[in-house]
Amino acid sequence: MSRANPEPGLRAQRGKYVRLAWISSPCRDGVKDLELPTVPTNRTCIAMQADLTVSIVQMTSSNRHEPNVEAVRVAAAAAKSDGAQLLALPEVAGLMNANGDDARTQIVAAGDDPFISECREQATRHGLWIHPGSTPVLGPRGRFLNHTALIDDRGGILATYDKIHLFDVHLEGKQPMGESRRYDPGDRAVLVDTPWGPWGLSICYDLRFPQLYRDYARNGATVLFVPSAFTVPTGSAHWRILLRGRAIENGAWVIAAAQVGQHDDGRTTYGHSMVVGPWGDVVTDLGGDRPCQKTLRIDLDAVRRARSQIPSLAHDRRYGFLHVRATGPGNAVRKLV
Repeated sequence: MSRANPEPGLRAQRGKYVRLAWISSPCRDGVKDLELPTVPTNRTCIAMQADLTVSIVQMTSSNRHEPNVEAVRVAAAAAKSDGAQLLALPEVAGLMNANGDDARTQIVAAGDDPFISECREQATRHGLWIHPGSTPVLGPRGRFLNHTALIDDRGGILATYDKIHLFDVHLEGKQPMGESRRYDPGDRAVLVDTPWGPWGLSICYDLRFPQLYRDYARNGATVLFVPSAFTVPTGSAHWRILLRGRAIENGAWVIAAAQVGQHDDGRTTYGHSMVVGPWGDVVTDLGGDRPCQKTLRIDLDAVRRARSQIPSLAHDRRYGFLHVRATGPGNAVRKLV
């Protein structure tokens, strides 16, 4: 399947680069070639469309592409039947394989990936926007990337994002987990203009780095995507509160599709796919028992209402950092960082 993709651009924002994408015309509201502008930090974004019907999918992904490709076919048909405009999938929706040697026989460059190709095909067939969650692809250095995209309702890839923060942790009583052993990190935050306002892309462990979402919100994001495959210990302790925190801090919707249950590669994931509103209310939680799917409408004007009541984005201030170190009784060294 060959489709021309819009050429993304780059713009510096607060010392980082934000990748911009253009919406190929025509959009459903007739807007053409819409570039995200530089915006002031007190911007309150009003979405171009008042609400969004999203179908969120909780999966138990396989260590082979084929079952996951079939799962997205079923999910896309169900989303269309429910009247959804957007289908949201979890992290590693396309392939979940902890066996590095076996995975390497299947993982290819993003342009050749069968799961992304199928998502594009289903988007075209059903007139759906699809956020594929993520899938591992082969990067330019021969290592893997934890990769996602945003696909419009004609099958075009508007933007891509590679997970910036890799999951290298050592939980008590567990073997160390080192995503960086096989994966390279991304180095670019990606905000995409859509008919429902700008959307910010992230993946799983990114959730623990609030500055990423603050940058998105300061640039007008109405929706933040956090597709995930949380472990059971970290999920039960932190998942809900982190999602609510990112939503509340930024006055934005958070869509967090998740993996659940026992996987072919031996891992177990927490589930509890959630949609969280800008006031911190959990409007849906798919539980931790099984794969499932739910379609719901979200009110994008809630973003404006939350930000107008508590305009913390407008109250952000720059500040110096003074570290005072005691060197002895009555003495101190002050260092401005």
